[in-house]
Amino acid sequence: MKRGKRYLEAAKRYDRHAAYPPDQALDLVKSLAGARFDETVEAAFRLGIDPRKADQLVRGTVSLPHGTGKQVRVAVFASPDKQGEAEEAGADLVGGKELVEEIQAGRDLDFDIAIATPDMMAEVGKLGRILGPRGLMPNPKAGTVTQDVGKAVQEFKAGRIEYRNDRYGNVHVPIGKVSFPLDHLVENLATVAAELIRARPAAAKGRYLRSLVVSSTMGPGVRVDVNKIDDLLARAA
Repeated sequence: MKRGKRYLEAAKRYDRHAAYPPDQALDLVKSLAGARFDETVEAAFRLGIDPRKADQLVRGTVSLPHGTGKQVRVAVFASPDKQGEAEEAGADLVGGKELVEEIQAGRDLDFDIAIATPDMMAEVGKLGRILGPRGLMPNPKAGTVTQDVGKAVQEFKAGRIEYRNDRYGNVHVPIGKVSFPLDHLVENLATVAAELIRARPAAAKGRYLRSLVVSSTMGPGVRVDVNKIDDLLARAA
């Protein structure tokens, strides 16, 4: 992959092969960010799981104490009696069967999270080929199929994020913006790490947290010393 000049210059300012304590790694990410916009800071965890086995999949949601810094757009598929609750909670798009039909007809997917009430899933299931590949399909494990739509909307708006492993056993999550104070990034990272450890599948064998890399949108990755993870978890206690 061809890298830009700023990326290459940033990569020269630290040891790419070294693993840093969490605080230092995130401080480096902040200092190495050079884009003209407020870059997102992302954490990439490599887990000791076999993603080919259903009993070793890692998926769920976690609420970041300081949010992601991103304005999250939420769509809600609900029956008429629950639509008012969703609107009052701040949902950006609310509808029922008619919304499903609009999306089938080609409506833009101008939302980041889709929430549905259980009784709407028969209709929303028709959108599997559209929402699925974009990671937008509501799922009970992700907390996006729920009767309590008002609470779900508020939580996702406030910084609740969904996580799931990819086919290589990695979990990528946003933990804030470069403009965040360092301690806010550290606390968000600690919260995610604690949640992933809590969600460890019983069938996973050997070392679970294999590696952790943090980076900004346009910046190089910085390795985190996973042997210091206990110090990080203390921040989430």
